[in-house]
Amino acid sequence: MANPQSDALIPTYNFKEVPRRGAIANTGTIYTRSFKGRYRNIRILVASALALLFFVTSWLNWNGRQAVWWDLEQSRFYIFNATFWPQDLTFLSEIMIFSAFLLCAATVFAGRVWCGYSCPQSIWTWAFMWVEKISEGDRNQRIKLAAAPWSGKKIVKRAAKHSLWLLISLATGIAFIGYFVPVRELTQSILLGDWFCQSVFWVAVIASLTYINAGWLREKVCSHMCPYSRIQSAMLDKNTRVIAYNPARGENRGSRKREDDKHALGLGDCVDCSLCVQVCPTGIDIRDGLQMDCIGCAACIDVCDTVMDKMAYPRGLISYTSENQQQGQQSQPLLKRPQFLAYMGAAVLLLGFMAFTLYNRELADIGVAKDRTAYRINSQGQVVNVYRLKITNKTQQTGYYHLALADNNFAGDKSLMLTRSHKITLEPGEIYDLPVSVTLQGKTDSAGTRQFLFSLIAEHQSEPVTQKKAVFIYPKY
Repeated sequence: MANPQSDALIPTYNFKEVPRRGAIANTGTIYTRSFKGRYRNIRILVASALALLFFVTSWLNWNGRQAVWWDLEQSRFYIFNATFWPQDLTFLSEIMIFSAFLLCAATVFAGRVWCGYSCPQSIWTWAFMWVEKISEGDRNQRIKLAAAPWSGKKIVKRAAKHSLWLLISLATGIAFIGYFVPVRELTQSILLGDWFCQSVFWVAVIASLTYINAGWLREKVCSHMCPYSRIQSAMLDKNTRVIAYNPARGENRGSRKREDDKHALGLGDCVDCSLCVQVCPTGIDIRDGLQMDCIGCAACIDVCDTVMDKMAYPRGLISYTSENQQQGQQSQPLLKRPQFLAYMGAAVLLLGFMAFTLYNRELADIGVAKDRTAYRINSQGQVVNVYRLKITNKTQQTGYYHLALADNNFAGDKSLMLTRSHKITLEPGEIYDLPVSVTLQGKTDSAGTRQFLFSLIAEHQSEPVTQKKAVFIYPKY
């Protein structure tokens, strides 16, 4: 009997919600099947590199401290030889915007490639599914185990699975909080049983979220909690390379033996084995068209290619392709697609701006707070203003500086001077409070205010490291 789907091409872009065919009836649970393939190998390689980066980086030391550390207590962020302060947090927002533009450009090119290969939710979910396989068996074994009554064997397998899940979750919590609290001290506290502290509480929070998201929620996070699945359709076009099934080649579906003549049976290449559904982590059937639940992991491509090899059919029944290619048209070159160029152009411009501002970033900072007393007259008859300076060495080397005044706009002998000279030595990251008195030389015809600059000049240099505006208040005197 002919499949009615053969009468028309299944649309490549189908963002309506389709029932998850991989979910077991009555439970809604998705049991994924293990598989092998080139895209799986790529995903494992990428995921392993990112996981290694995440777990190892916080353990690296640099100049006697943790190499990457967000010191909340001292309000500073260390990245190897660079130190960032709260006033530098604009870089964080710029990095996030830059990453968003790159993500948009990648989506225009290859759909949800980020979700399939690099998203932490996907990486941890695949890791938890691997734990399921080694502790409870492959798909059919897990289905039978779930349906079986409770027994000693079932309890042991479930306990092994959840113990490994909790172990991975705990390691994740320690690694994450270890970027905010020295990871060695944190780990030592946990091992010594010092659990009633704020740091361990947050480790428990992150571990619990990891356990729930990767162990229980899984595809629900991607489908219902992540906004990316909802907005991706705005970034895709007919040239975007997405995972798609080729109905013109695959229909009509039907089982057969390898030696059977598919043409004589009126069948296409799809043997209707449903393995593409069984390996899908979100439980969709890619043959229904591209859906918003598809995370672009290419598991269906790998398993379908395996089936095609066994049947001696060409690979690519499910493949990375575009809507134009499926309709027999040529895809537009990437560099001629306005949407991609717009996203990449914005990313490049922002990257250039970040590099410029980072290169010109001040390595020291002066905070100026004027005394509540507007001014006073000293014993020499001079007008005096008092300021409190907060000077910060933002480098990781000891700094030797002296303080000076700059841009004095008073005419004649009416000049501003420091009451005394100030030579300052600051250790790496040190913040120094310095009271400073500024005097006005000469008389004034009327009361008013005047702006000037405090300049911090490094030893053996003539140009100031940083400058900060201040206001001098004077009476008619």
